[in-house]
Amino acid sequence: MLILGIETSCDETAAAVVRAESAGLYFDHDAELLPERDASLCHDRFTVLSNVIASQIDVHKVFGGVVPEIASRHHLKAINGVIDEAFKLAGIDKREINAVAVTKGPGLVGAILIGLATAKAIAYALKKPLLGVHHIRGHICAALIEHPELEPPFLALAVSGGHTSLIEVRGLTGKPGDMTILGSTRDDAVGEAYDKVARVLGLGYPGGPKIDTLAKEGDPGAAAFKRVMLEEGSLDFSFSGLKTGVLNYVNSKKQAGQSAYEADVAAGFQEAVIDVLSAKAKAALEITGYKTLALVGGVAANSALRARLKKDTEESGTKLYIPSPVYCTDNAAMIACAGYYQFACGVGDASGAEDSLALDAYATLPL
Repeated sequence: MLILGIETSCDETAAAVVRAESAGLYFDHDAELLPERDASLCHDRFTVLSNVIASQIDVHKVFGGVVPEIASRHHLKAINGVIDEAFKLAGIDKREINAVAVTKGPGLVGAILIGLATAKAIAYALKKPLLGVHHIRGHICAALIEHPELEPPFLALAVSGGHTSLIEVRGLTGKPGDMTILGSTRDDAVGEAYDKVARVLGLGYPGGPKIDTLAKEGDPGAAAFKRVMLEEGSLDFSFSGLKTGVLNYVNSKKQAGQSAYEADVAAGFQEAVIDVLSAKAKAALEITGYKTLALVGGVAANSALRARLKKDTEESGTKLYIPSPVYCTDNAAMIACAGYYQFACGVGDASGAEDSLALDAYATLPL
């Protein structure tokens, strides 16, 4: 099955063509579902024929963050070229695809609408199924692109600029109840905290990679910050207090006529973040009894976080799955993979596995 994926939930305009080869499900030449199958079992193999991403980092860095209206405008300018390039690199004709998968939310509504309208036009013109995908489900499915052996149930730690959640993954069907959020951020997402702290330190946007690099030169003990764990037993996160702690620390140094060594602040902040993420992931694994953890989302590309969770899981005998950095950040290959599972499991509107052309965009969306 060949699937076109489209992703425009924030500031990356992305398109990908993915070939899905099922281990337990077969399609005829019209991509019609033949036998039933338990979609909680995976082992499907995905071949990414193309994965094109047009980033808007240079556009938004002058503002210190993403400006929604500007993001939408740039999606509109880039999307046709990105999709054409995806088909060119894949070496296939548009008419060869079996379905179109697109992010329907959560994210910036104006940005999502650009991808959604384009996906609808392609699906309508080619008479192909339209598959609306939850952005976080896409990130979770990114872990399966390179690891077909990963199968539910498992725990996922989704960390990005807009999300910080611990998710119990019991299936990949796209049906309500196959995934449950065990804990999520009560204020800033972890990636958002990175961006705000980077702004305080004058590092620019995006903050995550810059702090990750700078922290390697610093001493985390020289600028120690509180670890906010919330009430006992909670799997939720809170990073706004940590962000404020960094701001107060830097301001106090300035008022005392001292310089806050940026590398130490970056190292101290990052260690505090990772300590919390590590502790919460450990607690969630103990509660669920799972021995498999998937780290997904843009912040999953952070080298220190990857190293810490690798150490933690090796010590506990837990299997850790992390996508390659290109599949951690927003991309369309993950959306194509998530769309494949939904189509295979018959998830969609009343007409069957596909969504109708009335599919809407959502700023917030239950998992």
